[in-house]
Amino acid sequence: MLKGERIILRALERADLPKLHAMNNDLEVEIAGGGDPPMPQSLARVEAEFDRDSAQGGRDKGFFVIEADGQFIGLIVLHNFDETARTAALGIAIGDKAYWGRGYGREAIKLILRYAFRYHNYRRVWLTVRAANERAIRSYLACGFREEGRLRQHVWSDGGYDDLVQMGILRDEWADEAT
Repeated sequence: MLKGERIILRALERADLPKLHAMNNDLEVEIAGGGDPPMPQSLARVEAEFDRDSAQGGRDKGFFVIEADGQFIGLIVLHNFDETARTAALGIAIGDKAYWGRGYGREAIKLILRYAFRYHNYRRVWLTVRAANERAIRSYLACGFREEGRLRQHVWSDGGYDDLVQMGILRDEWADEAT
């Protein structure tokens, strides 16, 4: 649906579920994502969640597969929508480690920001990230996000406490590179 130079952001399809299952059960990917402690997820549960959501009909909201070279490499999502304040949260995971550190996440973020600001008229997009995830923080900064705050030793991850960094970007700060 959304096309960049090297990636496409599109809806999740049933054929993607085995890759999603593998990504959800990769400890290194889960730790990089931060947040809750990693927990296993069976393929049957991934399929059941997909079936439940699909049965509701409608649109997929802000949930996109990141596709590169014809393959599912990760996910990017807008969530926690506040229609009054015109804000949304961003989450991203590059699950295929062969694509880590090569700019694919940055390209996906730039596409989703264009989608949020240009097509949905959001005023602000925000996210949280573990301070130890320096690669992600560099990527967010390169996309125009700014650090807005820090919760010290807020997240238990991989055997220790880590700061949780709050970052955001306002539409006025966003540079639409496509125009």
